Amino acid sequence: MSKAFVFPGQGAQVIGMGRTLAEAYPAAKAVFDEVDAALGEKLSALIWEGDQEALTLTQNAQPALMATSIAALRALEAEGVRITDAAFVAGHSLGEYSALCAAGALSLSDTARLLRLRGRAMQAAVPVGVGAMAALLGLDFAAAAAVAAEAAQGEVCQAANDNDPGQVVVSGHKGAVERALEIAKARGAKRAILLPVSAPFHCALMQPAADAMAEALAGVEVKTPLVPVVANVRAHAVSDAAAIRRLLVEQVTGSVRWRESIEWMVAAGVGEFWEIGAGKALSGMIRRIAKETECKAVGTPEDVAAVTA
Repeated sequence: MSKAFVFPGQGAQVIGMGRTLAEAYPAAKAVFDEVDAALGEKLSALIWEGDQEALTLTQNAQPALMATSIAALRALEAEGVRITDAAFVAGHSLGEYSALCAAGALSLSDTARLLRLRGRAMQAAVPVGVGAMAALLGLDFAAAAAVAAEAAQGEVCQAANDNDPGQVVVSGHKGAVERALEIAKARGAKRAILLPVSAPFHCALMQPAADAMAEALAGVEVKTPLVPVVANVRAHAVSDAAAIRRLLVEQVTGSVRWRESIEWMVAAGVGEFWEIGAGKALSGMIRRIAKETECKAVGTPEDVAAVTA
């Protein structure tokens, strides 16, 4: 059975993440230094000793989570693990950029700048309070998509994240998302809850951000990845640089097909997933999608030691 490396998305950020990696591994410290230089500011200071609210701002959280993931990967490499030890890489939303950077398709500096722009563009696409996102628990993707369609009523309401068999996130206009909560409960959802997010990600309202990313990606070199990348909006592996560029633009308004992506990798022979970076959210999702697989979270020097022993 082969392994896949997966990279977390927004929500995993926490003050102090990656600090012990940077202290233990010079190669991990170099990642934070390069990201600071690429952004022209000490993002590392915010990550390690800043304010959680400031770190959670999407323009900060996105490059910060990527930096932490790549720092963890550099620590693994220092202990003899190679990116090519993975059959596939994949990431949840912004984590797809971490995966592409890990696989050598994007440079670290370009990835940091792209994610800073992506965060700002996603925040600017919709005025605060106009959009919302909600998690529908206990409904499968088809049922959640039907709820979103009924709730739209001329507004935008889409199934944005297909996270696992019982967790789908819908995104769109606030009124439509609030209607979706009531419809979902009436249709047997175990829970339906608004999420504490600053914008309605992965829906048609993000089109201005998609346009901004298309322009930015046109000016960045995208190489063929060393390992195939399972794209969020396709749920299968891609290696073509032109396709990667196009799918990153589609990803801004498209659904994160995480459940299908994991199922596709399992069908392709993956039996072990390493979650590289902050938190263990993806490991929880993967266990609910594919109970027979093994999941290992790698975000600290202790985790690195455990998986390389």
